[in-house]
Amino acid sequence: MNEKPVWDVEGKAWPNRAASRFVIAGGLQWHVQVMGAGPVLLLLHGTGAASHSWRDVAPLLAPHFTVVAPDLPGHGFTATPPSMALPAMVRSIAALLDALQMQPAMVAGHSAGAAIALRMVLDKRIAPKAAASIGGALLPFPGIGAMLFPAMARLLFVNPFMPQLFTMRARAPGEVERFLEKSTGSKIDAAGTLHYEQLFRSPGHVSAVLGMMANWDLVPLERDLGQLAVPLELLHGERDKAVPVSVARAVARKVPGCELGILPGLGHLAHEEQPGLIAERLLGQARRAGVLAA
Repeated sequence: MNEKPVWDVEGKAWPNRAASRFVIAGGLQWHVQVMGAGPVLLLLHGTGAASHSWRDVAPLLAPHFTVVAPDLPGHGFTATPPSMALPAMVRSIAALLDALQMQPAMVAGHSAGAAIALRMVLDKRIAPKAAASIGGALLPFPGIGAMLFPAMARLLFVNPFMPQLFTMRARAPGEVERFLEKSTGSKIDAAGTLHYEQLFRSPGHVSAVLGMMANWDLVPLERDLGQLAVPLELLHGERDKAVPVSVARAVARKVPGCELGILPGLGHLAHEEQPGLIAERLLGQARRAGVLAA
């Protein structure tokens, strides 16, 4: 059983494969997709996903931007680092951008990728003119969940059998499709589901996801959100089961001048359900912020 997805196996039919490259940066081998021309747009996927998450959005944006979409550390075809905590993620992605010699004019993140994106802006690792969050997981779990959720993830992470048990479950017919719909409120196409199946059947990928969840601390980000000086657009699916709409509304109250867009009928994977809509919203924000000509 493969610890990590293998490029010549799971990657054979990877979306936008022609845009893929492998880069050594920050002590890791990265899988990153680069396409298009123009100002650099950095796309950061969420926990448990990989660059396939942007499979339909990236080509729509490539005529306007140089789109950079990496697999996060430990995810997909990118190597797993010693630490999966938020500050380590920020440093790692900054090292990747240095190796690519690219600085984003705009950054967009989905779920936990949005937290990484905003943390990079706040830490001055990047200096974009605009930022966007799609289903952003930007606040700690409320109440006792803030303590219980990381603790449970740590218990799963230290159990060497958990990734194998999860991957065995993911091999059951229809299991991944049911899991995605139940946990995210989104129903995506068969191609998208297939790539999640490939990832969830990899113990190395699952182990990295658990490690990330076990070390995720959003308290400092919540504290610092009010200092965000970059125009921020919050796009949030009305039916999001993973991150409630109330989180986006709370963030909107914390960040001066941010724009909140509730997306009717969409779930946590809104960018995979309606890529054209998300691309249109990102292009609109880029024009308003001066990243692209009006």
